[in-house]
Amino acid sequence: MEDIVLVGPLAHPALRTALGIAGGQDLTLTGRLVGGRWAGIRAGGWPRVVDGEEPLAAVRVRATAKLERYAAVMGLAPVDVPGLYLPGVQVLGAATGDANGEEDGHEKDGHENDGAWQADLAAAIAGHIATQPEGRSPDRIAARLPMIAGWCASRLRGRDRPRRRDGLDYRSLAVTEPYAAWFAMEEHDFQPRLHAGGWADPVHRGVFVSGDAAVVLPWDPVRDRVMVVEQFRAGPAARLDPDPFVLEPIAGRIDAGEGPEETMLREAVEEAGVTIRELIPAPHHYPTPGIAAEYIYAYVGIADLPDGCAGIGGLPEEGEDIRGILMTRSELTQAALTGRIVNGPLLILALWLDREAGALRARHPAAAG
Repeated sequence: MEDIVLVGPLAHPALRTALGIAGGQDLTLTGRLVGGRWAGIRAGGWPRVVDGEEPLAAVRVRATAKLERYAAVMGLAPVDVPGLYLPGVQVLGAATGDANGEEDGHEKDGHENDGAWQADLAAAIAGHIATQPEGRSPDRIAARLPMIAGWCASRLRGRDRPRRRDGLDYRSLAVTEPYAAWFAMEEHDFQPRLHAGGWADPVHRGVFVSGDAAVVLPWDPVRDRVMVVEQFRAGPAARLDPDPFVLEPIAGRIDAGEGPEETMLREAVEEAGVTIRELIPAPHHYPTPGIAAEYIYAYVGIADLPDGCAGIGGLPEEGEDIRGILMTRSELTQAALTGRIVNGPLLILALWLDREAGALRARHPAAAG
């Protein structure tokens, strides 16, 4: 293995630790980094090196197999940077460009300056990539990068939930990932504390991994009506249900680097053409905690729902054909109570809104009309 110089986010101690890179020689180069908001989080998110007189921190390290594999997954290649010449050494962690680099590639999405680079998330993704089975090719891992990033982001959100006060906790003894396509399956060995005290015997469990999701039920408090959506669902069809066209709230997976509320504002427009004025948190929950790691952030969204606003939405390139349906709040409650609604998150939102509508009008100006 040869030496290589890491710059920008790739030189961050958290990423180096995740990739098992110890030590290194600190360097100060000359130049300027442009972009990098999504470095290590989304494909193509790495910064560019452009001309400049600013000091540029870097670290010279010995290349490792893990680092080379990570670079292959992320589409990074060693580059020669004019003005940063080091005999026999190339730079990794950035692309070369000119002063207009801000306008290139991923910078065009308009989100580059929305916030700081998320080192903890990038490090979690790097650590996940580093533990992938050796026989899994970089191309195959790269194809799953959005799902890997979403799963790592959900683990960080899960880690930050409040701890119990009674001392009940668990030990994680081992984890493997025997299956990974669009979604993944992990096998875990856990050892939970017993309610009566002491430790239980280790248990082996399979967990379906999909990352976190968010749902929103648009509600027009003036007209006291809601919009639900209907679409074909593979789960009921696989169960041989003759009616796999399911009434649901608007829903979407939370992209890495995105929050659940941002996801819902975007998905409401994509799926139903609805602009949400205010998001009101409803009960967040695990829908099937015995077998799945999915956590759902649930909201009621204050919106204007006039006659004729329900149509056909979704993204055809993602195989979506989504029909919006307007109904009164009382019709929604009746549908929940009579079994017409079989989608768990919509059941929760329907019954919660039936109970809370009056209080919501009092507490939230946007719900008062």
